[in-house]
Amino acid sequence: MLKAYRYRLYPTKSQVTLLEQTLEICRWVYNDTLALRKNAWEQEQLSISLYETNKILTQWKRERPELKLVHSQVLQNAQMRVDFAFKAFFRRVKSGETPGYPRFKGKDQYDSFTFPQSGFDLIEDRLHLSKIGVVKVVLHRPIEGTIKTLTIRRSTPGRWYACFSVEYDLLPVPQKESVVGIDVGLESFATLSNGEKIENPRFFRTDEKALAKAQRKLSKAEKDTPEQKKARKIVAHVHERIANRRLNFAHQTSRQLVNRFGTIVFEDLNITTMQKNHCLAKSIADVAWNQFITVTMSKAEDAGSRVILVNPKNTSQRCSRCGMIVAKTLSDRIHSCPHCGLAMDRDQNAAINILRLGLQSPG
Repeated sequence: MLKAYRYRLYPTKSQVTLLEQTLEICRWVYNDTLALRKNAWEQEQLSISLYETNKILTQWKRERPELKLVHSQVLQNAQMRVDFAFKAFFRRVKSGETPGYPRFKGKDQYDSFTFPQSGFDLIEDRLHLSKIGVVKVVLHRPIEGTIKTLTIRRSTPGRWYACFSVEYDLLPVPQKESVVGIDVGLESFATLSNGEKIENPRFFRTDEKALAKAQRKLSKAEKDTPEQKKARKIVAHVHERIANRRLNFAHQTSRQLVNRFGTIVFEDLNITTMQKNHCLAKSIADVAWNQFITVTMSKAEDAGSRVILVNPKNTSQRCSRCGMIVAKTLSDRIHSCPHCGLAMDRDQNAAINILRLGLQSPG
């Protein structure tokens, strides 16, 4: 099994310069590799493999000495990213999806580089990076397992993070018998089939005024001035703070759920279609249901739990007692069935229906 760990880095000014230099060199390798493969196909209908681009990289190193300032496997990984981009493009073409052709990376668009196997070493709270030096890292939790890869990422506000991919053995955990259906929403973040509610933290709404103020300053700043650069960094910082709070909430809430319940049932929602409702799009984006469900699924196996996704059709309209359809609008917060007399919170009624569908699903 694979697990990811992310830690904040505190590089010195000289190390920041080296990190930025590494990103820029990797961006050059990425763009030139993409151009090489693109031109070879358009001009000669030749498909260049990853192995062939790796050989060309050796020639580039002789022509451009600055490439030697970056660890060799880091440069090869930049070419691997191009290969992944083309494979994803052709997969989408084959499956009939809308294909997005691999794009060149502009300045500041290439924000990470990866050590696939070697070139780094973690000793206590110091991260040794080849060609860069020893960088201080805040290990807020211990790493369990064998480190396989390391990705150094720069966030938009300019913070640096170390992201470790770790392989570990999954220990057998007794399966819990408790089950729950969960109806995610906007009024409450989630309603459980047992009647419990998880309040909606509304992270974006809470920081919306601060974000609007920062964006106004950015719009008034003159182009290509230090003031504009500073204002852009403040806007990015607010966005990052919102995203971090949202992710932290998803991790903490999902951990509580997988520790309590052996089977957790969610609706398999089409978020993209739901966000076409412009009145609700901002609120739907703020709750980040997909992120929450994905995080819950990643934690479930470790905790001896499982997550089931069910068809959301009529879960809010159907009566959980008699099964009859009771039409409601979004403003109707109480489910009141004229057929069997059941009256209860509409979200709990939906959660009970979701649980029933999950228990009926094959396997």
